[in-house]
Amino acid sequence: MDWFLTPVLGDIAILARPALFNVYFALASIPIGFVAAVFMALGKASSNRLISGFCQGYIYVFRGSPFFIQLFMFYSVALALNLSVWKPLGIDWLVLHPLFMGPAILALNTTAYTAEIFHGALLTVPKGEVEAARAFGMSRGRQFRAVIWPHLIRIAWPAYTNEVVFLFHATALVYFTLPVIDDQKDLMNKASELFRRDYNAFLHFSVAALYFLAISLVIFYLFGLIYRQMTRHMPQRQRIAFKPRWLG
Repeated sequence: MDWFLTPVLGDIAILARPALFNVYFALASIPIGFVAAVFMALGKASSNRLISGFCQGYIYVFRGSPFFIQLFMFYSVALALNLSVWKPLGIDWLVLHPLFMGPAILALNTTAYTAEIFHGALLTVPKGEVEAARAFGMSRGRQFRAVIWPHLIRIAWPAYTNEVVFLFHATALVYFTLPVIDDQKDLMNKASELFRRDYNAFLHFSVAALYFLAISLVIFYLFGLIYRQMTRHMPQRQRIAFKPRWLG
């Protein structure tokens, strides 16, 4: 078994640091996308046609185009503005850096998908409870905090969990488009480098896939804990009983 375990364990050790870059891209973009998506979802539901139209257009554009193309497009625009905007302002080192641009584009993308999830959840919030809060004299802000938001986030959370996992998987595309600086390689970039050394695609990309699988399981687990906390006041589903009734 040493002939199998030794190279696998070696790849696990080599790819540990690159995996942190994928985790960083996800962690840096999720909070921004989450907050922006709340406003985008409320904007889409707004009675103001200008605000609603802008939010609908934003969501449609980002959900209707491949993330890979979005990476190319934003990086190309950033490069085109480098000499005229970023360099004179002295921020070219930041704007064109993949550790800034990667999370920024990921945040723009996940904002659209998350906003659509939140908007769908917003439409299913019980109208009776909102009307009761209004009749009770609550302000619009308090209605949102006390009635709408708890329902919205609880309804949207399972779908949002999937979106976070998809976002983490999308981090594999960042360094296929943006430049690699120094040794800042993510899982797929490092696995490709290892593949070019010995052409052992099965080993290197399988270990990279294991990292994605393991981190995805951690995300599902943590978000599951949060969801159980959200629904702790609700009747819990009965667990399946494997004991036949005739056994007493």
